[in-house]
Amino acid sequence: MNILVTGSSGLIGSEAAEYFDGQGHLVIGLDNNMRREFFGAVGDTTWNLERLKCRTKNFRHYAIDIRDRNSLVSLFEQNRFDLIVHCAAQPSHDKAKDIPLIDFEVNALGSINLLEFTRRHCPEAVFIMMSTNKVYGDAPNEKPLRELTTRWEYADTADYEGIDESCRIDRTLHSIFGASKVAADVMAQEYGRYFGMKVGIFRGGCLTGPGHSGVELHGFLSYLVKVAIESRTYSIYGYKGKQVRDNIHSHDVIRAIEQFAANPRCGEVYNLGGGRGNSISIIEAIDSVEQITGRKITWLYDEQNRKGDHICYISDLRKLQSHYPGWSITRNLENILEEIVESQLRVANRA
Repeated sequence: MNILVTGSSGLIGSEAAEYFDGQGHLVIGLDNNMRREFFGAVGDTTWNLERLKCRTKNFRHYAIDIRDRNSLVSLFEQNRFDLIVHCAAQPSHDKAKDIPLIDFEVNALGSINLLEFTRRHCPEAVFIMMSTNKVYGDAPNEKPLRELTTRWEYADTADYEGIDESCRIDRTLHSIFGASKVAADVMAQEYGRYFGMKVGIFRGGCLTGPGHSGVELHGFLSYLVKVAIESRTYSIYGYKGKQVRDNIHSHDVIRAIEQFAANPRCGEVYNLGGGRGNSISIIEAIDSVEQITGRKITWLYDEQNRKGDHICYISDLRKLQSHYPGWSITRNLENILEEIVESQLRVANRA
């Protein structure tokens, strides 16, 4: 196949590029390293691009901005793609409030550019839209919760598996980032349903893995490990540090994409995270990282929670698993943390 991956130097994009290249497909990656612009030098993904160049055989990189229609038109005219994996985004819940126009241009306008050029030039292609659980805004916080020693937990046993795709995405506080991703998410659904295109929308929980360039504003586990290894101070914002996230390794994300691409649907939406088994609170994660690294983490607590933040979010994976029974979580939380720690230690030792 000819495969286009946007955001190819990021966590999911690089995993997709390496995975599909390893299967012998031609992979064209788009990434103009805007993560450095968003987060400074600590967010620079050049290291990941260089890693990809060393480890792939059929990977070609282009520093194209997905807002640049002229460059995209030229790319689509010169290449006929069988699969588009759209990962490029402004990814930070917090950063978006400082750059709302750029956030919307990248997340919403960039996405419709890719959808439209796919429709015009390769309408039979499978289009994967990497969305986010932030499209639900703070609606999941309306679930009744109970406070345990180290985490918040759903009070109703009917919610045990987590948040499913029926959770509403309007009449709720999203954050600016969440709102721009709603626009992209709904437009991707529309291209699938209105035009009959093979579009799959994956609403990610905490996507993670060793390929993550974690920063304070984005990349929970990666950044926490980095803080531990560099003996820095971690900041916890609100909810007593008991807010819960479910974490999924980038490899399992790509396996879900692969399953969908083999048997696509038109405009289907799936929640994609680590599920109940890979859920963890911040203070539980701090304890786990301390045990793995043998280093004590210094942290500060701020009573003010991040605006629109989830208190307890676990992805209900039952819809995805019912449509694609060949897919399951293969990397548990302990494996994920050990892999991130090993990767971060290698970086620290090189420095």
